[in-house]
Amino acid sequence: QAQVVVSGGGLVQPGGSLSLSCTASGSLFSINGMAWYRQAPGKQRELVASITTDGRAIYPDSVKGRFTISRDNAKNSVYLQMNNLTPDDTAVYYCNAVPYSVYPWGPGTQVTVTS
Repeated sequence: QAQVVVSGGGLVQPGGSLSLSCTASGSLFSINGMAWYRQAPGKQRELVASITTDGRAIYPDSVKGRFTISRDNAKNSVYLQMNNLTPDDTAVYYCNAVPYSVYPWGPGTQVTVTS
């Protein structure tokens, strides 16, 4: 079964940076847009960045200018560079395909921003 493995979370101070990676198995990656999502405690999962198969990226205002999504189709991987992090960015981060979440969600990776 196709799946994604997410890595790169951790603990960082406000203003710091983290880079997340997501690697997909199977043959679905190159034909799907991909996205990063996050879910904070007590909140719904929200999309924080998406990228088309040909590399066009879209961000919500909450992360625009701070987060950068990229993908490497040869490696079946999508990345999220997060800069100038704030405590509001604390959440579990996931990746999946868009517009349809074709991969099982998995455990994600925890990002904690605290001083």
